[in-house]
Amino acid sequence: MRLFLAVAVLLTLGQQASAECYADYKAKQDDPLRLHYGVAQVSDGACGAGPGAAEGELAPRLASAGWTLLNVLSVFGPEGLGERKSSAGDYFLRF
Repeated sequence: MRLFLAVAVLLTLGQQASAECYADYKAKQDDPLRLHYGVAQVSDGACGAGPGAAEGELAPRLASAGWTLLNVLSVFGPEGLGERKSSAGDYFLRF
């Protein structure tokens, strides 16, 4: 029984380590002012660390395309993708 529990725990940990992580965010461009809401994949560590970790990943990605990250709203797993896809439009998994 203990061996079974140990194997179950290890399998669960392995699945969590390979879990997908995403963040939804708001960004802007100036002159002329443009705003967008988007969803991006971030490292697995960002899900455990929260929005601050996702900000560190997303800010340089967005900046390379001329966007300024305003804020990360949340970090979530793949179960949250469907409800955000239509709101993100062209910025769904773009950055």
